[in-house]
Amino acid sequence: MSTPMRLTTAFARLCPKRETLRFAGILLGLGGLSTLALPPVHCLPVLLLTFGALGLILNATQSWKRAAWAGALFGFGFYAAGLYWLVYAVLIRADEFWWFVPFPSLGCALILAPTVAAPAALCCLLPAGIRRLSAFAALWTLFDMGRTFIFSGFTWNALGSSLAVPGPVGSLLIQPAAWIGEDGLTLALVLLASLCGAIWLEPTALARWICLQTGANHTPAPSLPDLRKRVFVCSVSGVLLWCVAGNVRLSSTHPTGEPGPIAIMVQGNVPETEKIGRQSPRDIFMRYLRLTAEGVHHAQALQTSLNKPGEHFRPIVFLWPETAFPGYDLLQDSPHARQIIMQWATGADAGIIGALRMDDSGHYRNSVIALAPDGAMEAVYDKARLVPFGEYQPPFIPLQIVPQGGMAAGPGPQTWHLADIPAVGPLICYEVIFSGDVVNSHDRPRWLANVTNDAWFGNSAGPRQHLSSVRLRAVEEGLPVARAANTGISVAYDGLGHMIDHLGWGKTGVLVTALPASLPPTLFGRFGQSIPLALCGLLLLLAGVPRRPATRQSVAPSQKTTMH
Repeated sequence: MSTPMRLTTAFARLCPKRETLRFAGILLGLGGLSTLALPPVHCLPVLLLTFGALGLILNATQSWKRAAWAGALFGFGFYAAGLYWLVYAVLIRADEFWWFVPFPSLGCALILAPTVAAPAALCCLLPAGIRRLSAFAALWTLFDMGRTFIFSGFTWNALGSSLAVPGPVGSLLIQPAAWIGEDGLTLALVLLASLCGAIWLEPTALARWICLQTGANHTPAPSLPDLRKRVFVCSVSGVLLWCVAGNVRLSSTHPTGEPGPIAIMVQGNVPETEKIGRQSPRDIFMRYLRLTAEGVHHAQALQTSLNKPGEHFRPIVFLWPETAFPGYDLLQDSPHARQIIMQWATGADAGIIGALRMDDSGHYRNSVIALAPDGAMEAVYDKARLVPFGEYQPPFIPLQIVPQGGMAAGPGPQTWHLADIPAVGPLICYEVIFSGDVVNSHDRPRWLANVTNDAWFGNSAGPRQHLSSVRLRAVEEGLPVARAANTGISVAYDGLGHMIDHLGWGKTGVLVTALPASLPPTLFGRFGQSIPLALCGLLLLLAGVPRRPATRQSVAPSQKTTMH
């Protein structure tokens, strides 16, 4: 064989076949298309197409390896598209890290893709049909919950957050989170989308085309019309029951106990380039002082209007966003700065300030500091869940990509009991995405204070996805939430997930809101992640129960079904 022929043969062996490219392209596309269901788009019907098509492919394959590849490609497309906004954080310092631009979104997708590949492979242990897809929904949810153990945890974009549609529709749809949590919502969505989508797609030309292009064996079930009717009735009944349950909770659950404080959320709207460059710390400091004074003035007027004869005035608390303090020294070492802050906030009963601090061992911590009216530090909370590759660097990475090797983590959820203030649970930025891990289970607070800085991620889907997590935590725990964000979106939610007020992206100002009382402890608040774990285990158990063998008269050997 001549040298050119050898090179041509070797090149042909290295290049993927057309069938492989089509298989990969369709699965990547389906995964990417699924992100339209996530905030801020909330296009839920797209899941019937994408998860339905994935269900068809999983049902048609007999190879767990091929199923694993299908899941991995779907997951890669889902996470790469859903986390596209991570690139904004690199672009802020593109002059230094231009080479790192492709890695945040694609790197995270590569790390997270196995959490979809594993459920796709494992569900092939069961016969094709409803049992296999039910197992897939349970396994998807279990591996999705398992993301909390990847590095310092990364549970962003759980599919259940798709139900947090802005407005009253979303409030209705997310109420079951008070019983089953966000992961329970994910389980319900994947189960409904996979089963209904696969069954409704199966007899269509689109299903035949998808199976043809991906090399799957498309054999529609003879009993499909009856099966479609049964699944349709069950699905519609389930959705109606879901909505009725949500409406019952909305109408029958009421706040109890003392009302929350009057919260002032200060939104300084400081560009991230200005913060990291430390170009004008004094101007930033003065901006926050003026906004705080303005907020306290409005809060005192609200305090007077809400006061009833014989009652105490409601306390006033102001919140500065994550790492808002821009001083030349750390806030913990600046008693004069603390006094100045509280002098400008005269009339406030406490201030909650996002600031960096250094511990006794010389490690930096991302913290919030509670200030008393005289400027004394009343309490300190250190962020426990650090952002992978931003605040936390996995030890196996040889290059130092996080300054000083990262920050030190705090011990976990706390409850502050500040003077004259209802008990509050502080949360910093990223921590609010962790369902079931935002409240001290032994000391339930009356409200949650979340400070964040989403300026890193620009005016993209990222801040809106973050906001949906805040809303879901309010419903899961039955607690009102006050959220101060540097560039927005600052917001206040009640314990039912209703938005009380908000200050939009890119605006400078203050949001002054009287927080309501908390709701009674929720079922999910009491038992946490054990509830969705139990639901997944039950579904797997039911999926694994063998069916009774069909009689000879009912199904002929040539009538092997795809969905049963």
